[in-house]
Amino acid sequence: MFSDPRSVAVIGASANRAKWGYWLAAGALAGAHRRDVHLVNARGGDILGHACVTSLTAIDEAPELVALCVPGPMVGAVVDEALALGVKGFLGITAGIEDEPAIAARIRAAGARLVGGNSLGIFDAAGELDLSWGTFTPGSMAIVSQSGQLGSELARLGEQNGIGVSRFVSIGNQNDVTAAELLLDLAGHDDTRVVALYLESFDGGEAVFDALRALREAGKQTILLTVGSSAAGSRLARSHTGSLTAPVDVVDAVCRATGVLRAHSPAEVIDVARTVIAGAIPAGRNVVVVGDSGGQCGIAADRAGDYGLAVPALSAAASKDLEALLPAGAAISNPVDLAGAGEADLDNYVRAVASAIADPGVDAAVLTGYFGCYGADNPELMDTELGLAHRLAAAADAAGKPLYVHSMVATGPVADQLWASGVPTFGTVEPLLRALSGASVFAAPSRDLTAAEISAQFTGTGYWSARTTLSAAGVVFPDGAVVTDRDQAVAAADALTGPLVLKAAWLEHKSEHGGVVVGLVGSDTVGAAFDEMHGRLGDGDYVLEEMDVRPDGVEMLIGCQRHPDLGVTVTVGTGGVATEVYADVVMESAPVDVDTAAAMISRLKAHKLLAGWRGKPATDVRALAETVSAVARLAAENPDIAEIELNPVRVAPDGVVALDALIVTRL
Repeated sequence: MFSDPRSVAVIGASANRAKWGYWLAAGALAGAHRRDVHLVNARGGDILGHACVTSLTAIDEAPELVALCVPGPMVGAVVDEALALGVKGFLGITAGIEDEPAIAARIRAAGARLVGGNSLGIFDAAGELDLSWGTFTPGSMAIVSQSGQLGSELARLGEQNGIGVSRFVSIGNQNDVTAAELLLDLAGHDDTRVVALYLESFDGGEAVFDALRALREAGKQTILLTVGSSAAGSRLARSHTGSLTAPVDVVDAVCRATGVLRAHSPAEVIDVARTVIAGAIPAGRNVVVVGDSGGQCGIAADRAGDYGLAVPALSAAASKDLEALLPAGAAISNPVDLAGAGEADLDNYVRAVASAIADPGVDAAVLTGYFGCYGADNPELMDTELGLAHRLAAAADAAGKPLYVHSMVATGPVADQLWASGVPTFGTVEPLLRALSGASVFAAPSRDLTAAEISAQFTGTGYWSARTTLSAAGVVFPDGAVVTDRDQAVAAADALTGPLVLKAAWLEHKSEHGGVVVGLVGSDTVGAAFDEMHGRLGDGDYVLEEMDVRPDGVEMLIGCQRHPDLGVTVTVGTGGVATEVYADVVMESAPVDVDTAAAMISRLKAHKLLAGWRGKPATDVRALAETVSAVARLAAENPDIAEIELNPVRVAPDGVVALDALIVTRL
């Protein structure tokens, strides 16, 4: 009913172009050849040659969709009148409606649905439905936006760059119909190839990303724009983990797992959307740069790293081909400088790109410089350059890899030819690299985040309970015992191998409260340490453990958090008492397999320490990855767990031992 209704009524239609009612009426009438259109204005009159009725009751049928554009105090009565007639769809334009949730509840109770309120409207090109402010150019990009005006900006930017809109929905306050429902509906929308999504909050976020996964499976890529203060960012603050991540980090983790690109600006959304529509999605991030200017080649190669792209050396075979083609002394490894060969023979642009892009070690090629200017500066060369543009696209097609062009003339016949042939063409190199990097996200496989719910056995609160649960999940801890008085502490000391550590098990941050003493040797020393700590902290469960004294260990942190709208995340990073100082962490959505955990660890600055630094032996990184995976799986599989933290986790050449742990359950 929100894309191709049989009939539409605009309540509050107006002949004043400065009012919402005019634009809704004009848009509705544009589809009058397809459906019945009813305009309602309390004073009657005529709008664009179409007579208005004074109330819904004057209409012979119950409109399938009603657009509400009346003052806030009138909305409730109009809705009740429409429901009495049997209306099943409402578009709420009016903002600031009193008792809006109650009105939405009445709509749902009647078996009807509401988009909005505070919506900027809806548009569907295939259904020829336009109930919005302004006009849209039909195309293949869908826009779903929590901010109506930002959605309109995306539509305008798209139009300026040759992209039309397949469907536009301003979701407004989401009092009924949700973003997740609208996104899921787009999975079967034939005219949509790419989705631009703007969200300010992630209520029901897991359903949103389930819908985005369905879109991806349907071959439709999503570009998300959001803000750092999203509701998804509400986090538990009891652990180090919570203080090390920003709200948007959680969104980023789910985006990576789902195969969604989070863009940083409307311009980036449009640049990547154009690239996706052109079909220029690279299989990876390795890029070869070819150009006719050493300076432009160098800048492109340098800036590529800023966008997460790599510029690897070309293979010997590719370099040999380029050496035979280019003047002596030309750069042929990557970047590739034509060194005047392009001006000498324009065909060399095609030959050089074809040789470079065919290298099996690269995923895409960037041609930077003067190409695209020849016909603009010398009209006699226009046809020649257009032919070369076609051949460049053919060379990329033959290699099965995308070609991107940075041209100093990025508009006009040559640029149009390149875009039409599936070659994204930009006037500056930064948006090109940003678009290429963004598009590469869509080639990476999404991860399955489903997890069977199991019931972990919690034996109580505090460290010993967490240790018991985590040990059952496969995490290794030192030998130890719970003690509650001096005699038990002394007896445990005789049974364990020193040096030993004494901990107040119930404290979450033990070092900050003097709740941990290390390096204890002998039962007398342990007894004295227990007396001193017990005298300060009082009764409770204390833990005596063997101290990990293995050489060449590195302290790490593993944490998990269950976020109210976006599920469970797992974090790994530099651990110990200076965790916040280093702020060296990587986050992903949980669960993660061992290979994904290993990839997380490889992104840390501390990875150099783990791999061996200045003659130190390498630590058991694989065992650390297995521990990260086990902890993430436990958190994801058990809905009662709100938070897990292991800090420190000591990684040495012969394995991993967790030295402290916290599990927080959901209230």
